[in-house]
Amino acid sequence: MQAAVDSAASEDRDVIELLQTDGRERAFALLLPRYEHKVYRLCCAMLRDPTEAQDAAQESLVRIWKSLPGYDARASLSTWIYAITRNRCLSALERRRALAAAGDSELDLAQLPAESADTHEPEERSARLRELIELLPERYRRTLTLFYFEDRSVSEVAKQLGQPEGTVKTTLFRARAALTELLRQRGLLDAREWLEMSP
Repeated sequence: MQAAVDSAASEDRDVIELLQTDGRERAFALLLPRYEHKVYRLCCAMLRDPTEAQDAAQESLVRIWKSLPGYDARASLSTWIYAITRNRCLSALERRRALAAAGDSELDLAQLPAESADTHEPEERSARLRELIELLPERYRRTLTLFYFEDRSVSEVAKQLGQPEGTVKTTLFRARAALTELLRQRGLLDAREWLEMSP
Protein backbone atom coordinates (compact mmCIF):
# COMPACT_ATOMS: atom_id res chain seq x y z
CA MET A 1 0.00 0.00 0.00
CA GLN A 2 2.76 2.45 0.97
CA ALA A 3 4.60 1.56 -2.23
CA ALA A 4 1.54 2.58 -4.26
CA VAL A 5 1.31 5.91 -2.39
CA ASP A 6 5.02 6.57 -2.96
CA SER A 7 4.64 5.71 -6.63
CA ALA A 8 1.72 8.14 -7.08
CA ALA A 9 3.64 10.90 -5.31
CA SER A 10 6.68 10.24 -7.48
CA GLU A 11 4.61 10.29 -10.66
CA ASP A 12 3.20 13.71 -9.82
CA ARG A 13 6.41 15.28 -8.51
CA ASP A 14 6.89 17.18 -11.77
CA VAL A 15 3.43 18.76 -11.40
CA ILE A 16 4.06 19.71 -7.77
CA GLU A 17 7.41 21.28 -8.62
CA LEU A 18 5.79 23.41 -11.30
CA LEU A 19 3.13 24.56 -8.84
CA GLN A 20 5.84 25.65 -6.42
CA THR A 21 7.30 27.92 -9.11
CA ASP A 22 3.95 29.45 -10.19
CA GLY A 23 3.76 27.26 -13.26
CA ARG A 24 0.04 26.54 -12.95
CA GLU A 25 -0.66 26.39 -16.68
CA ARG A 26 2.20 23.96 -17.35
CA ALA A 27 1.26 21.92 -14.27
CA PHE A 28 -2.33 21.61 -15.46
CA ALA A 29 -1.14 20.71 -18.97
CA LEU A 30 0.79 17.82 -17.41
CA LEU A 31 -1.92 16.52 -15.10
CA LEU A 32 -4.80 16.81 -17.58
CA PRO A 33 -3.86 13.86 -19.82
CA ARG A 34 -2.80 11.97 -16.70
CA TYR A 35 -6.12 12.33 -14.86
CA GLU A 36 -8.82 13.37 -17.34
CA HIS A 37 -9.95 9.81 -18.11
CA LYS A 38 -9.68 8.74 -14.46
CA VAL A 39 -11.86 11.67 -13.40
CA TYR A 40 -14.46 10.72 -16.00
CA ARG A 41 -14.39 7.06 -14.91
CA LEU A 42 -14.98 8.06 -11.29
CA CYS A 43 -17.91 10.26 -12.36
CA CYS A 44 -19.38 7.37 -14.38
CA ALA A 45 -19.04 5.03 -11.41
CA MET A 46 -20.78 7.45 -9.05
CA LEU A 47 -23.48 8.85 -11.34
CA ARG A 48 -24.25 5.87 -13.59
CA ASP A 49 -25.19 8.25 -16.40
CA PRO A 50 -22.68 9.07 -19.18
CA THR A 51 -24.09 12.53 -19.91
CA GLU A 52 -24.20 13.56 -16.26
CA ALA A 53 -20.76 12.03 -15.78
CA GLN A 54 -19.37 14.11 -18.63
CA ASP A 55 -20.85 17.28 -17.11
CA ALA A 56 -19.49 16.43 -13.66
CA ALA A 57 -16.06 15.60 -15.07
CA GLN A 58 -15.90 18.95 -16.88
CA GLU A 59 -16.99 20.77 -13.71
CA SER A 60 -14.37 18.85 -11.72
CA LEU A 61 -11.56 19.74 -14.12
CA VAL A 62 -12.55 23.41 -14.03
CA ARG A 63 -12.58 23.31 -10.22
CA ILE A 64 -9.18 21.56 -10.20
CA TRP A 65 -7.75 24.26 -12.50
CA LYS A 66 -9.09 27.06 -10.29
CA SER A 67 -7.94 25.37 -7.07
CA LEU A 68 -4.43 24.39 -8.16
CA PRO A 69 -2.73 27.44 -6.57
CA GLY A 70 -4.17 26.36 -3.21
CA TYR A 71 -2.90 22.77 -3.38
CA ASP A 72 -0.69 22.34 -0.29
CA ALA A 73 0.56 18.75 -0.81
CA ARG A 74 -0.82 17.54 2.54
CA ALA A 75 -2.50 14.79 0.51
CA SER A 76 -1.18 13.28 -2.69
CA LEU A 77 -2.20 15.11 -5.84
CA SER A 78 -4.30 12.15 -6.97
CA THR A 79 -6.17 12.01 -3.64
CA TRP A 80 -6.81 15.76 -3.86
CA ILE A 81 -8.10 15.47 -7.44
CA TYR A 82 -10.39 12.55 -6.59
CA ALA A 83 -11.75 14.43 -3.55
CA ILE A 84 -12.74 17.37 -5.74
CA THR A 85 -14.31 15.00 -8.25
CA ARG A 86 -16.27 13.12 -5.58
CA ASN A 87 -17.62 16.41 -4.23
CA ARG A 88 -18.79 17.43 -7.71
CA CYS A 89 -20.53 14.07 -8.11
CA LEU A 90 -22.17 14.32 -4.70
CA SER A 91 -23.49 17.75 -5.68
CA ALA A 92 -24.86 16.29 -8.92
CA LEU A 93 -26.54 13.46 -6.99
CA GLU A 94 -28.10 15.99 -4.62
CA ARG A 95 -29.46 17.97 -7.59
CA ARG A 96 -30.83 14.73 -9.04
CA ARG A 97 -32.61 13.92 -5.76
CA ALA A 98 -34.05 17.44 -5.59
CA LEU A 99 -35.34 17.16 -9.15
CA ALA A 100 -36.83 13.75 -8.41
CA ALA A 101 -38.61 15.19 -5.39
CA ALA A 102 -39.90 18.04 -7.52
CA GLY A 103 -41.02 15.52 -10.11
CA ASP A 104 -42.93 13.57 -7.47
CA SER A 105 -44.95 16.69 -6.74
CA GLU A 106 -45.25 17.31 -10.50
CA LEU A 107 -43.74 20.77 -9.93
CA ASP A 108 -47.30 21.93 -9.02
CA LEU A 109 -47.82 22.60 -12.72
CA ALA A 110 -51.44 21.47 -12.54
CA GLN A 111 -52.15 24.41 -10.23
CA LEU A 112 -50.73 26.97 -12.65
CA PRO A 113 -53.26 28.91 -14.73
CA ALA A 114 -53.58 28.09 -18.40
CA GLU A 115 -52.07 30.65 -20.73
CA SER A 116 -52.12 31.32 -24.42
CA ALA A 117 -49.13 32.36 -26.48
CA ASP A 118 -51.38 34.90 -28.20
CA THR A 119 -51.77 36.92 -24.99
CA HIS A 120 -48.04 37.70 -24.60
CA GLU A 121 -45.73 40.15 -26.30
CA PRO A 122 -42.42 38.66 -27.58
CA GLU A 123 -40.46 40.11 -24.63
CA GLU A 124 -42.93 38.69 -22.12
CA ARG A 125 -42.93 35.32 -23.88
CA SER A 126 -39.14 35.27 -23.67
CA ALA A 127 -39.27 36.01 -19.93
CA ARG A 128 -41.89 33.28 -19.37
CA LEU A 129 -39.82 30.84 -21.38
CA ARG A 130 -36.76 31.58 -19.21
CA GLU A 131 -38.84 30.88 -16.10
CA LEU A 132 -39.80 27.46 -17.46
CA ILE A 133 -36.24 26.69 -18.51
CA GLU A 134 -35.20 27.24 -14.87
CA LEU A 135 -37.33 24.20 -13.97
CA LEU A 136 -35.22 21.93 -16.18
CA PRO A 137 -32.06 19.99 -15.20
CA GLU A 138 -28.87 22.03 -15.31
CA ARG A 139 -27.44 20.44 -18.46
CA TYR A 140 -30.68 21.23 -20.32
CA ARG A 141 -30.80 24.80 -18.98
CA ARG A 142 -27.20 25.50 -19.95
CA THR A 143 -27.54 24.13 -23.50
CA LEU A 144 -30.88 25.84 -24.20
CA THR A 145 -29.62 29.16 -22.86
CA LEU A 146 -26.51 29.10 -25.04
CA PHE A 147 -28.40 27.99 -28.13
CA TYR A 148 -31.55 30.13 -27.92
CA PHE A 149 -30.78 33.14 -25.75
CA GLU A 150 -27.11 33.63 -26.65
CA ASP A 151 -27.76 32.62 -30.27
CA ARG A 152 -24.85 30.18 -30.48
CA SER A 153 -24.60 27.52 -33.18
CA VAL A 154 -24.41 23.84 -32.27
CA SER A 155 -20.69 23.84 -32.98
CA GLU A 156 -20.16 26.92 -30.79
CA VAL A 157 -22.16 25.36 -27.95
CA ALA A 158 -20.13 22.16 -28.31
CA LYS A 159 -16.85 24.08 -28.07
CA GLN A 160 -17.98 26.12 -25.07
CA LEU A 161 -19.21 23.05 -23.17
CA GLY A 162 -16.33 20.85 -24.30
CA GLN A 163 -18.72 18.28 -25.73
CA PRO A 164 -19.07 16.55 -29.11
CA GLU A 165 -21.62 18.14 -31.44
CA GLY A 166 -23.64 14.92 -31.37
CA THR A 167 -23.97 15.19 -27.59
CA VAL A 168 -25.15 18.80 -27.88
CA LYS A 169 -27.75 17.85 -30.52
CA THR A 170 -29.02 15.01 -28.32
CA THR A 171 -29.21 17.31 -25.29
CA LEU A 172 -31.04 19.96 -27.33
CA PHE A 173 -33.54 17.38 -28.56
CA ARG A 174 -34.25 16.10 -25.04
CA ALA A 175 -34.32 19.62 -23.57
CA ARG A 176 -36.79 20.83 -26.19
CA ALA A 177 -38.98 17.79 -25.55
CA ALA A 178 -38.97 18.47 -21.80
CA LEU A 179 -39.66 22.17 -22.32
CA THR A 180 -42.46 21.46 -24.80
CA GLU A 181 -44.07 19.21 -22.19
CA LEU A 182 -43.88 22.02 -19.64
CA LEU A 183 -45.49 24.38 -22.15
CA ARG A 184 -48.23 21.83 -22.84
CA GLN A 185 -48.91 21.44 -19.13
CA ARG A 186 -49.20 25.23 -18.86
CA GLY A 187 -52.02 25.08 -21.41
CA LEU A 188 -50.14 26.84 -24.21
CA LEU A 189 -51.82 25.92 -27.47
CA ASP A 190 -48.84 26.11 -29.80
CA ALA A 191 -45.47 25.40 -28.23
CA ARG A 192 -43.73 26.14 -31.53
CA GLU A 193 -44.58 29.82 -31.10
CA TRP A 194 -42.57 29.76 -27.87
CA LEU A 195 -39.67 27.63 -29.03
CA GLU A 196 -38.48 27.08 -32.58
CA MET A 197 -37.92 23.38 -33.11
CA SER A 198 -34.74 23.54 -35.20
CA PRO A 199 -32.11 22.39 -35.73
